[in-house]
Amino acid sequence: MLAIIRGIIVILYTIIVVTFGMIYCMFSPRNPKHVMTYGRAFGKLSRVFGIKLVERFPKEAESYGPSIYIGNHQNNFDMVTMSNAVQPNTVTVGKKSLIFIPFFGQLYWITGNILIDRANRSKAHGTISQVADQIKSKKISVWMFPEGTRSRGRGLLPFKTGAFHAAIQAGVPIIPVCVSTTQDKIKLNRWNNGYVIVEMLPPIDVSKYTKDQVRELAEDCRQIMKAKIEELDKEVEEMNKRDFPGKLN
Repeated sequence: MLAIIRGIIVILYTIIVVTFGMIYCMFSPRNPKHVMTYGRAFGKLSRVFGIKLVERFPKEAESYGPSIYIGNHQNNFDMVTMSNAVQPNTVTVGKKSLIFIPFFGQLYWITGNILIDRANRSKAHGTISQVADQIKSKKISVWMFPEGTRSRGRGLLPFKTGAFHAAIQAGVPIIPVCVSTTQDKIKLNRWNNGYVIVEMLPPIDVSKYTKDQVRELAEDCRQIMKAKIEELDKEVEEMNKRDFPGKLN
């Protein structure tokens, strides 16, 4: 029953946010400022799912300037956890098919996010250059998921190199954002689903890497994130044992 109630709340909330969002964004369509606004609006749904969200973002994060953010891509709950980490003037890169998702897809496009055709490798490679050009010309930041797909409990998947090519081309730092494991941790029929930690790591300087070292850069970033996620998972386990003893099994 609780799952049904949550489903109804999410649907109604999404319709309201998208309807008003579409109207508002029509006055300044494709403006990067909208992405943070509506990303964080969906982030409020974490409470509906009984998630105790712990956010760790450096105070200076809003002044980092143009950067490429990378995050671990687990499942659909990323939309209500990781979206809270989106910083001002940041857009995301997603697959072109997102635009066909009712309501959400249209808002995703009009808020200024970048859509790429992953089925067409030549177009995808061209998009990486376009991303780098937009970062430099528009002074924006870009959010990407280097795994390329949801991991769904398989751990941190190997990273694709697109985000790292773009960072080197644009000459901007990479900022990892790690979310503790949510796969199989959140049950729709359970009132409390414990803690989820979202932590933004320090910027990684890419100036010491050349375009021939892009795979090395990708693997270095992956190892940093893998270690941090393991650390966060241990911390979450202890926090849940302390505050929800015997209730999250």
